[in-house]
Amino acid sequence: MSIRAPRKGENYELSVDLNSEYRDKRKDAIKRVIASMTVGKDVSGLFPDVLKNMQTEDLEQKKLVYLYLMNYAKTQPELVILAVNTFVKDSEDPNPLVRALAIRTMGCLRAERIIDYLCDPLNRALRDENPYVRKTAALCVAKLYDLKSSLVIDNGFLSRLHEMIADSNPMVVANTVAALTDIHKIASTAHPPVPSSDPAIFNITPHILNKILIALNECTEWGRVAVLNALSRYTTQDEKESEHICERVVPQFQHANGSVVLAAVKVIMIHMRGIRREDFTKQLVRKMAPPLVTLLSSPPEVQWVALRNVNLLLQKRPDLLSNEMRVFFCKYNDPLYVKVEKLDIMVRLANDNNVDALLSELKEYASEVDVDFVRKSIKAIGQTAISIESSAERCVNVLLDLIGTRVSYVVQEAVVVMKDIFRKYPSTYEGVIPTLCANLEELDEPEAKASLIWIIGEYAEKIDNADELLGTFVDTFTEESYQVQLQTLTAVVKLFLKKPDSSQGIVQRVLDTATKDCDSPDVRDRAYIYWRLLSTDPGAAKAVVLAHRPPISIPRTTVSPALLEELLGEISSLASVYHKPAETFIGHGRIGADAVQRKGTELSDDHAFAQKAFRTVVAGQQAENLLDFDEAPAQEEPSGLAATRILPSTPATASFLSGTSANPLDDLVSIFGGMSASSAHAGAGANRPGFDGVSIGEGALGGLGGTTSPPPGGASFGPGVDALGSPNAGHGPQEDLLGLF
Repeated sequence: MSIRAPRKGENYELSVDLNSEYRDKRKDAIKRVIASMTVGKDVSGLFPDVLKNMQTEDLEQKKLVYLYLMNYAKTQPELVILAVNTFVKDSEDPNPLVRALAIRTMGCLRAERIIDYLCDPLNRALRDENPYVRKTAALCVAKLYDLKSSLVIDNGFLSRLHEMIADSNPMVVANTVAALTDIHKIASTAHPPVPSSDPAIFNITPHILNKILIALNECTEWGRVAVLNALSRYTTQDEKESEHICERVVPQFQHANGSVVLAAVKVIMIHMRGIRREDFTKQLVRKMAPPLVTLLSSPPEVQWVALRNVNLLLQKRPDLLSNEMRVFFCKYNDPLYVKVEKLDIMVRLANDNNVDALLSELKEYASEVDVDFVRKSIKAIGQTAISIESSAERCVNVLLDLIGTRVSYVVQEAVVVMKDIFRKYPSTYEGVIPTLCANLEELDEPEAKASLIWIIGEYAEKIDNADELLGTFVDTFTEESYQVQLQTLTAVVKLFLKKPDSSQGIVQRVLDTATKDCDSPDVRDRAYIYWRLLSTDPGAAKAVVLAHRPPISIPRTTVSPALLEELLGEISSLASVYHKPAETFIGHGRIGADAVQRKGTELSDDHAFAQKAFRTVVAGQQAENLLDFDEAPAQEEPSGLAATRILPSTPATASFLSGTSANPLDDLVSIFGGMSASSAHAGAGANRPGFDGVSIGEGALGGLGGTTSPPPGGASFGPGVDALGSPNAGHGPQEDLLGLF
């Protein structure tokens, strides 16, 4: 039993009033208790006093007491038993509201001790003469199944639910469908799986289909959502049945509730798959457009959900809203998340007829104060140019106007977009290159710099001062981001291949800087590859660096076709909002002891995983190196698991294998560093084939203490070029880069 509240304070005063002899005073006290409970105060100590006020003829007071019981039933399970008699008595009350209230409350208590007492009242309620009681009892069966499924099956509640689908009252039918659907979801995800013949599995037959279609137009909005969701699961027998379902569902497009509209759209999109008549399909698509447009007059949050669903629908049916471009124009007070969705949809709806209106709108957006929105608007202009070839020139002119504003972030985004347009339409808009190059000083973002560098490298033969423009980036090479360094390196090599006579100095400088002073292994590796290509075969270098690239295009869908079909079956749910399958963001049930046990097993396997990884690395060290061009046969050494015998017995090895290592990476370095040092000492002084004119000092792995040497003199790139190194240069005692791998 709970401890009584002390004889002072608010709870004591409430306790006194709850036991008052005056009815009005008791009712007022109950209201104050509920008010305190609502704001989070702990009034569980008043449980016995509130319980005494259950037996009353006042329906309002009874509802308040039941509300209190639902809130504190879990914390006071032993006291809830005292209320059972009152519940059973209320379930036989002449007033149907009282009967339904008693059944609803007993179903919501979720207390183990009271479940067994619920069966008899629930059985009576399922056969009650009043439809309000029956519809309440139907939902109570689903709640009971979630708590104790065996009790529902043993008492025959599932069979009774299946019978209630034929009920004369549409609300009873709707609630029955909702209850059976919930039970179906629980049973279908159960372990072990429930057989399809089990009554818990809700299989919709043609007979059931007719019953729920009759109830569809007469139940409440939430009942309609439940019925429509059930219709979306139905597998039609033939085309005629699909057409029949679509015809019966189409009137739901006129409903005021957005959830009903989207549920109806889902049913139509699913059953349209079985319809082959093109004229009937076009008719359905035409009827679908007005309700979707109407959803855009909703509050921003609802509008965003509608836009996300519309985005999916347009990926499947691009002609759905082809004449409704203007309704997606952004309003001044739209939140950013709504504007971004509208931009995406406008680009999808763009065609030759409306592209002029779209471009003038996007140009207007580019003068907004929201930087993110401005960038996305400029990007949308580029997407329009790539999607509609006939509009590309107009898009380029709009971009040039925006570049003329000299606003930093506008210019930078426009340069990035122009790079994509050049990739789509090569050698078409070369006249804008001088304008882009004139804004070189405006660029300070890596992506914008990299885009302009790409344009300069791609059209180096047509830009007279290309070497000067690229020289500014070569001068600050080590200070730039890796993205800019990679693009600069490639652009300079392109320049050299196109203008070999005037760019030997700059290519020598960038390759030297990239191999000596750069921190990024990606940049260094690319520089070495270019160096070797240029020093061995300029023709191969041209084939690689100046290879023809196919023009880019914008995919029509953002998800795979199979996933798109799955998401269209989930319209009006979170899956269609996130554009992801439900299983990617919804867990399967609560975290229980089995999940914790599995986690513990995974942790205990860490030691085995460490040993396995250790052996794999050792085997890899003994394996043949694909990058080693040495033609001399390797000495016979143990490989695979046998290689573990040669590991040195060091503290680092012991701590790594035992799993007690504080820093496993350092231990690996020390273990294999020791092995490498001994093998390197044994082979010191041996000459290897060099990097065809590019050799590096011992231990030269960029940033690990070694230094990179320029190629020993006399190497050449080909005819007339003799500044970078030769494949026939002599090999010194220095170790080859690829040999170090």
